Amino acid sequence: MKRTIKFLAVLFLFMTTSAYSFCGFFVAKADTKLFNQASKVILARDGDRTVLTMANDYQGEVADFAIVVPVPVVLKKEQVHIGDPKVLERLDAFSAPRLVEYFDPDPCQQVVYDAIPKPMAAQEGAIRRKGDAALGVKIEAQFTVGEYDIVILSAKESTGLETWLNQNGYKIPQGAAELLQPYIRSNTKFFVAKVNLGEFKKSGLTFLRPLQMAFESPKFMLPIRLGMANAKAAQDLIVFALSPQGRTEVTNYRTVNIPSNFDIPEYVKDEFSDFYRAMFQRAYEKEGKNAVFVEHAWDMAWCDPCAADPLTPDELRKSGVFWDQEQGRGSVFITRIHARYTRDKFPEDLVFQSTGNRDNYQGRYVMRHPFKGKITCDAGKQYANTLSQRQEKDAQTLASYTGWDINDIRKRMGLNKTAKKEESWWDKIFSDDKER
Repeated sequence: MKRTIKFLAVLFLFMTTSAYSFCGFFVAKADTKLFNQASKVILARDGDRTVLTMANDYQGEVADFAIVVPVPVVLKKEQVHIGDPKVLERLDAFSAPRLVEYFDPDPCQQVVYDAIPKPMAAQEGAIRRKGDAALGVKIEAQFTVGEYDIVILSAKESTGLETWLNQNGYKIPQGAAELLQPYIRSNTKFFVAKVNLGEFKKSGLTFLRPLQMAFESPKFMLPIRLGMANAKAAQDLIVFALSPQGRTEVTNYRTVNIPSNFDIPEYVKDEFSDFYRAMFQRAYEKEGKNAVFVEHAWDMAWCDPCAADPLTPDELRKSGVFWDQEQGRGSVFITRIHARYTRDKFPEDLVFQSTGNRDNYQGRYVMRHPFKGKITCDAGKQYANTLSQRQEKDAQTLASYTGWDINDIRKRMGLNKTAKKEESWWDKIFSDDKER
């Protein structure tokens, strides 16, 4: 299997045409493809029950793939499942921050818009056990699911667990014992997976599919510290949290809304990816690099504006939604949480809580095209006089949120920075003398 693959790195086809939504047009979105080394996770949670879907952005030889995930309980084979990668695509598309554009109407014509109704929803070799007891490692369960060989481990010492993993062909970073130690102290189990090369070859797949696990635990958390062992720089994590109650928030780090709902210049339409990356980095730095951001919080029965249709009941089931939506529980509420983390700024795993807050929020950025037609009324003249002020404000807003140079922004917008100032009354009479 001498081929390089990417764990869930399928190039999905996203909608590229404009879609009508409310009074504007959706034209671009900041999906997870914008970020390198990004991991995507679905957390479907109700009460103490959780379905976790993991899709890591793994790059490398398929034979080298290994994942170690701390889990609160010993999982049985029936609790582990191969997920559908398309549902991650759908959740990403539905919840991604987006750019919408509006066109200024003719200021000389008053138009009354009727409210548009909200759209409704539609094993390669046996695992060696020699020396396990001496290392303090116990195999609690062992099975194969799809293209993955899975072992559930418990351990007494982190160095013993690190040694066991390396001896048994799991290529984890050297020095991982330090990161494993806190989990061992809390009696956490370890979900360990690697690729069964025979099963993978028979499947004909060119990518590794996401893994799902269902379990019950009062702990509502996501382990992120082990991932830092592989990190060369800050890592991005996108969590799609699904709940029947409302918003999901992080309790041990500040949860803040991504900056949203401001106007940006027209030219950003062709550079929306650059804009969003710069804006996110600016917000990340402003918050001290230790906050997590809500990019979308919305009832999944509808959206405004819509970057993609809400998920169907079958897609929600594949996403891990296990509660009955027909018993007065309401529709599924999605919270898209974006964390950019490093070892020094995020010393703890992410701890979550479900809330009853059903306030809608989304990363939404507006581009307004000026009216290009002929001005034939006083209201039109007033509109023309205020347009330059609006464009200057858009330039300053863009500079503030991205850190981009204001003069370069003005130049890209075509604003006249060297416009001649209005003549004073004395210039009108002395101008001839100045020319002599």
